[in-house]
Amino acid sequence: MNPKVLIFSAPSGAGKTTIVHHLLNKSDLNLSFSVSACSRNKRENEVHGKDYYFLTADEFRSKISNDEFLEWEEVYENNYYGSLKSEVDRLTGEGKNVVFDVDVQGGINIKKHYKENALSVFIMPPDINALEQRLIARSTDKPEAIKMRIEKAKYEISFAGQFDVIIINDSLNKALAEAEKIVREFVK
Repeated sequence: MNPKVLIFSAPSGAGKTTIVHHLLNKSDLNLSFSVSACSRNKRENEVHGKDYYFLTADEFRSKISNDEFLEWEEVYENNYYGSLKSEVDRLTGEGKNVVFDVDVQGGINIKKHYKENALSVFIMPPDINALEQRLIARSTDKPEAIKMRIEKAKYEISFAGQFDVIIINDSLNKALAEAEKIVREFVK
């Protein structure tokens, strides 16, 4: 068996995380989630190695210098997030297919690294208005934050053509079925 890499990217609110969780629950797909590293403080209920690999900013920068990341980003000053090569090596060494839930730039970088051994999937909202309504319905962000997410979504959507597959999430059940079919064909 040759383990595969599955990359899911989407604007916030497009349904990517819901689709990834659905796929991870399909035991016959032999999927395992790639835990990201970050340099922020661990929150109360978070577990190192399960939610994130919690590193100091200095540890993170050291790993950047040693080329230990597939992709990384400094979101805010000294606040880093990234995907460790060692995490993928660990999971593929266990014979697992690895799933990433990452931003578009991270997804593009991971695809470049794994080439044909990776499938990059972009989850597309039906349109910007539908995405805005989903973000409002979540009731987790203030109007200013929603406006910023919508602007970022427009930018992220401009990269959709660089992904292997685009799934339009206008019906969650349809999107789940399409994602499952695509992943099954890729990992078999």
